[in-house]
Amino acid sequence: MSDGQDANKGVAEMDPVLVSVMANRLDGIVREMTNTLLRAARSAVISSARDFSCCIVTGDNRLLASAEGLPVHIFGCHVQTENMCRYHAGDIREGDAYLDNDPYGGNTHPADHTFMVPVFVDGEHLFTTVAKCHMADIGNSIPSSYFARATDVYHEGALVFPGVRIQRDFRNEASVERMCRSRIRVPDQWYGDYLAGLGSARIAERRLKAFCEKYGSAAVKAFIEAWFDYSERRMADSIARLPKASLVNRGRSDPLEGIVDDGLELTVKVDIDPGAGRIHVDLRDNPPCVDCGLNTSRSAATSAVVGAIFNSLDNDIPRNAGSFRRLGFDYADNSVVAAPVFPHSCSTATTNVAERLVNITQSAFAQLGDGFGLSEGGTGLGTGMAVLSGRDDRRGNAPYVNRMMLSTNGGPASPQADGWVNYAIPVIAGLMYRDSVEIDELKHPFRITELGLVTDSAGAGRRRGAPAQTITYTPTGNPVTVVIPCDGQYAPPRGVVGGRDGTPGSTHLVGANGEEEKLPNVVTVQLQKGQAIRGRDSSGGGYGDPLTREPERVLKDVLEGWESPEKARDVYGVVFTGAIDDDSLAVDPAATAARRAELAAVAAE
Repeated sequence: MSDGQDANKGVAEMDPVLVSVMANRLDGIVREMTNTLLRAARSAVISSARDFSCCIVTGDNRLLASAEGLPVHIFGCHVQTENMCRYHAGDIREGDAYLDNDPYGGNTHPADHTFMVPVFVDGEHLFTTVAKCHMADIGNSIPSSYFARATDVYHEGALVFPGVRIQRDFRNEASVERMCRSRIRVPDQWYGDYLAGLGSARIAERRLKAFCEKYGSAAVKAFIEAWFDYSERRMADSIARLPKASLVNRGRSDPLEGIVDDGLELTVKVDIDPGAGRIHVDLRDNPPCVDCGLNTSRSAATSAVVGAIFNSLDNDIPRNAGSFRRLGFDYADNSVVAAPVFPHSCSTATTNVAERLVNITQSAFAQLGDGFGLSEGGTGLGTGMAVLSGRDDRRGNAPYVNRMMLSTNGGPASPQADGWVNYAIPVIAGLMYRDSVEIDELKHPFRITELGLVTDSAGAGRRRGAPAQTITYTPTGNPVTVVIPCDGQYAPPRGVVGGRDGTPGSTHLVGANGEEEKLPNVVTVQLQKGQAIRGRDSSGGGYGDPLTREPERVLKDVLEGWESPEKARDVYGVVFTGAIDDDSLAVDPAATAARRAELAAVAAE
């Protein structure tokens, strides 16, 4: 028997319990990476909002373990490690570390600094540990790591590192640090995040060496293949339970005044072949690159679609190179979706268009019928996710730059559940943390005066989308520059299978006299003391006919203040007796049955 046959025999016979134990051990290592980065980082966008992801990639560049990594971050990391190996072929050794944020070379967008550490076991490059962090400032020409109006990469201004070595023999390359310190507005904050990202990757390096020491390199290699094969079988089995179909779904991004006045029409085509256990996605029918920051890198666009596919399948399928074997993609050339051409900017590649791609893809699966897919979730880095900057008069006018994470955006409804209130945006899907209001106010010179959910904003359905949120904040001293690169303020998140649409967001400038001025969806505002900015997120779409929602659920929604008694009667057909004020509110079964029959008859006309 050949060596290859011996290896295959070892994979086939590997104890499934041991495979499970080893897989969970790797996820545990990724979680330790995550905890290290969360606790060691300096900026609020990382240490409070958790806008970062960690994962482990094999030495031959296959995604192996990602735990709770953000979908938009982790699905392209293997391309970055592949480029690292190509850029430094023959010159990668133990003690090295690399930095990559090149959106044309596999990264998501320039704001995501990706730290990569090759892990050597018995002289062999067996793994690469990856920590990808959204930096608060990256040297952009404006004080924001998002710049939707950047006409090209030169206008954007970000420092870009295409797989650059930043450590040799465990020592920092001082030239890279000097380069960043000379350009980034908050260099000490950046350096703290830099050390946290490296520390996270180095922690995993040590744990992986111990992992291999315990099980032996041969067993680890056999496990990797067995785990990928198991993951592929799970993916194929889940796809096999879907109907055979060719799905086409379209949506539109928000306009960008003066550049993309009508927004971008986006198209996703999904071919499901249950017999072969495969899904193929065609992204070629999309607009060419645009002269602004809305172009999506291949990593970001593919991640958005892959994440939406996983949302529509069994929820415990491992997310790794094995399950990815069952997915195929077609891309256009010079396209705003997954095919940016230098020097077109990809500044907002992980948000605006990517969010729409998640929604378009997961709602396409709802075309298969009730029980499949999801509705569309709320989109947009609105007022509660703005980048705020200025000088803090409480700290000697020291400069600050940070991306807040106080928005929720309404989560989409699914066949089984109402939308999550803590959704954030589709590419995050509840995996980031929301900031603490008190910590944001301690770290930055502004005051949050209003934060709450909006009654009657959610998309109605048998399963309801999550409601929108409103937020208002004001400077406490010096002016504050607010950069909002928002989508989600025009076309509302759509309901599916009879569910109602959600509601779009909005942004308003509130003057010292209390008068409100509606602002564009993408805007930079110099906020003076006495002024405030007020924003509303978009909400989630509904799933299924609202008239089939259980009356008890509608009652709970009204008692929570998420829906009004009027909407309960006019949309859900639920009639109450009693009152909220004295805790006597209750469903009137007879009146509800009559009202639902009345509404159903009107809908049938």
